[in-house]
Amino acid sequence: MLLCFAVAQCAVSPTGDRLYITSRWHSKLLTLARDGTLLAKCTDPALGPLSGLHVTPAGQVLVCGAWSHTVLQMGWEGQSKLTTLATQEDGVWFPWSVCYSSKTSSIIVGQDIDNILVFRVE
Repeated sequence: MLLCFAVAQCAVSPTGDRLYITSRWHSKLLTLARDGTLLAKCTDPALGPLSGLHVTPAGQVLVCGAWSHTVLQMGWEGQSKLTTLATQEDGVWFPWSVCYSSKTSSIIVGQDIDNILVFRVE
């Protein structure tokens, strides 16, 4: 069986009403309702595969653009990019995972080159 959309990462909103999914083979972020209904699809071929995905306790959606070497914040609805948090200029190189620590107010990025970056945020 050929899979058209292989899941790379998934995350649930803090309220449990949304499921966010990325694919390594498609430059898409899908947002699903609890019952599986497609709520939004964000596609940006310039990002390349979206790899890492994390939803913060405040509901902020963070994704990694593996080939674009970026970490992005998406809108909670999953339809649009709000801002670029880090780029290759910040040392990001093939990011594969992202996590926000509320304890340290940091974004932690795992990279393909056995390297972890930590960015303090306010």
